[in-house]
Amino acid sequence: MKKILTSLLAVGVYLTPLTVMLMAQPTWGQTQNSQAQEAERLLEQGRKLTQQQEHQQAIQILQQALTIARQLKDQKLEGTALVGLGFNYDALGEKQKALDFYNQALPLKRAVGDRSGVAATLNNIGKVYDDLGEKQKALDFYNQALPLRRAVGDRSGEAATLNNIGGVYSDLGEKQKALDFYNQALLLKRAVGDRSGVATTLNNIGAVYSDLGEKQKALDFYNQALPLKRAVGDRTGEATTLNNIGAVYFDLGEKQKALDFYNQALPLRRAVGDRTGVATTLNNIGLVYSDLGEKQKALDFYNQALPLIRAVGDRSGEAGTLNNIGAVYNALGQKQKALDFYNQALPLWRAVGDRTGVATTLNNIGLVYSDLGEKQKALDYLNQALPLIRAVGDRSGEASTLNNIGGVYDALGEKQKALDFYNQALPLWRAVGDRSGVATTLNNIGRVYFDLGEKQKALEFYNQALPLWRAVGDRSGVATTLNNIGRVYDALGEK
Repeated sequence: MKKILTSLLAVGVYLTPLTVMLMAQPTWGQTQNSQAQEAERLLEQGRKLTQQQEHQQAIQILQQALTIARQLKDQKLEGTALVGLGFNYDALGEKQKALDFYNQALPLKRAVGDRSGVAATLNNIGKVYDDLGEKQKALDFYNQALPLRRAVGDRSGEAATLNNIGGVYSDLGEKQKALDFYNQALLLKRAVGDRSGVATTLNNIGAVYSDLGEKQKALDFYNQALPLKRAVGDRTGEATTLNNIGAVYFDLGEKQKALDFYNQALPLRRAVGDRTGVATTLNNIGLVYSDLGEKQKALDFYNQALPLIRAVGDRSGEAGTLNNIGAVYNALGQKQKALDFYNQALPLWRAVGDRTGVATTLNNIGLVYSDLGEKQKALDYLNQALPLIRAVGDRSGEASTLNNIGGVYDALGEKQKALDFYNQALPLWRAVGDRSGVATTLNNIGRVYFDLGEKQKALEFYNQALPLWRAVGDRSGVATTLNNIGRVYDALGEK
């Protein structure tokens, strides 16, 4: 049985590095004006609700504070309320609304000479663009925030922004650059004695090594982060790190170990009332069961995650979970149901402006049509995904989509075209250090040469793929490639 390994992009949000978003803290000055005192009280209440992740309630309270601040023409209070509103809308996935509030806050922060507040707001605007997949724009804002944070001597803020810049470079596939920024952040966080921040950055460094396929190194960093998170009583951070350790074991094919860590993360996330985190981990448990072939169990977990995500208004997370449900139905052969869920995910990705998410789901819809034999329709969707992925600088996603387009041409019998796309994908996988991706495409190139009757060439590519699968611990990939090598020897008459 010939098997083409394609990279189905099922969004699992299970390896999202922690980024530190600093909301400018209000200065609670005493005033004789009762209205100003009321505005300050509301801001404090809004800040507490924000910390408790009660974002809808926080928005209501901060809107009241904003109204009073505007009546008083108090730019300082108004700026603080606007930043708070932006932060809460961001947390709810309403990125455009968040930008609107941050962009109203910025000139006010400048007008009152609050350079620390300006830096925090620039950082937060950068974070929104980061989440929207506009990585270059995110960098522009982070790079405006950084010198201001240095100028006011805010080393904690500087570390936060360095951390976020590292996150952008990681997403862009520039892993070495990401490590450089994370290591700068780490030194600062250690210098200011911020153990929680140290743990966050260790977690992020772990995520980079995981992306590079260096799973043991990733575990080393996660295991450094974990006791620090526990020592400072940061249960949210502890749960995130446990979740990420689970993700490494998932990638290593150690599904039971992955479940063990996810099941440690889950009660912690419930205990701190982190509904988004609970939904993320439920989603990840669903991914494990899906990979284990327990599709009904996977659906049960996805369906537990979905109402939680909807309850917190996280449209991006909702889209990701709908996408994953679609992937289960696709695997079950229920192609129409898969399309239904993908088509529910698509407008949500578009609504929040997540071009990476749009591209992921377009890619998945393309794969369904390919499976249905509608190759031209498949190409239409894959070709819609490709420029979006390129626009956000996602080289890993670009490689995956090129690989999938190659797969369609391969199935159409257009072998040379298939090779062209596989050969475009290969250097991209290598550039981002994705050994699984490299092995997938090498395997696919080998298959094309096998079909073209070039058995020796096929063997060369399969033999390049095999040690990579072994190195990343992907037993399924190893089995597929050994099977393919066996077929070559069989065809050559070497039993």
